[in-house]
Amino acid sequence: MTPVPLLVVGGFLGAGKTTLIGHLLQHNQGMRLLVLVNDFGAINIDAQRIAQAGAQTIALTNGCVCCAMTGDLYYAVGDALARQPRPDAIVIEASGVAEPGRIAAVALAEPDLSYAGVVTMADAQGLPDLLRNSQLREQVQRQLQQADLIALSRTDVVDAAPVQRTLAQLTPAPVVAAPHGQLDVLPLLHALDVAPPSAHAMAEPAHGSVFAQWTAQCAQALPAKAVDAWLANLPPSVLRLKGWVTDDHGTREVQRVGQRLVQRRVDARSGSQLVAIGLAAQGFDAAAMQSAWMACAAACPQTR
Repeated sequence: MTPVPLLVVGGFLGAGKTTLIGHLLQHNQGMRLLVLVNDFGAINIDAQRIAQAGAQTIALTNGCVCCAMTGDLYYAVGDALARQPRPDAIVIEASGVAEPGRIAAVALAEPDLSYAGVVTMADAQGLPDLLRNSQLREQVQRQLQQADLIALSRTDVVDAAPVQRTLAQLTPAPVVAAPHGQLDVLPLLHALDVAPPSAHAMAEPAHGSVFAQWTAQCAQALPAKAVDAWLANLPPSVLRLKGWVTDDHGTREVQRVGQRLVQRRVDARSGSQLVAIGLAAQGFDAAAMQSAWMACAAACPQTR
């Protein structure tokens, strides 16, 4: 039986991984793609977003499960390979705090898989600040250096040339523009002479001492003004916030990367689900986040 190609999409928080995978699913060239999503937090927001696009998904939660190469990943891959009809390719979306090379190593351990490469997404606008951050620089560099291909998002809003020069000093991996995730990944990787996962230099991660997480759910619609005030007062220590909120005007999808907040109205969903991650050393306080959220959602006893 022909091995199934395994493609890993990595990159730091908010780089555009889910958007890239969404584009890949919409331009799948007739291939049956199965997506495994390793999100941070107890709610797998990205898996739900991809599933709503009509894709088959398997959710892996709590951020570092793939990074640690625990049994959950192998069980999920086994499930994927056992499905009928069998997928033509498996795509793993790594958590923004995971190392994609560690995940790709599963292709060596499973004889029914073949290594299709690691694509690391990078935000052309936000990457310079990440590389200047003493707490994040090393991890971001590892994600870039484990890539067979680097896809730059937000090249439509900034000049990518300075970032491309910086990347050339960090890694020999080719760099391509992928505004709004618009990139046909599989043909590009097929044309590359990609190294097996064992060639990736990987250090033992220490995410638990760097990042803190917060998760919230609410079953009832919230006052829109209260939600607006809560979002406007999020602490600067929040690196990433994502999910959706149902208010008295409908449902809005919420995405915050650094200080950049994007909201859009979407089809009605049940309740609200949010996850956030921040730097512990910069004062990210999950208890304070929860207190502020409870004040916003005081009419929602199911909030937790």
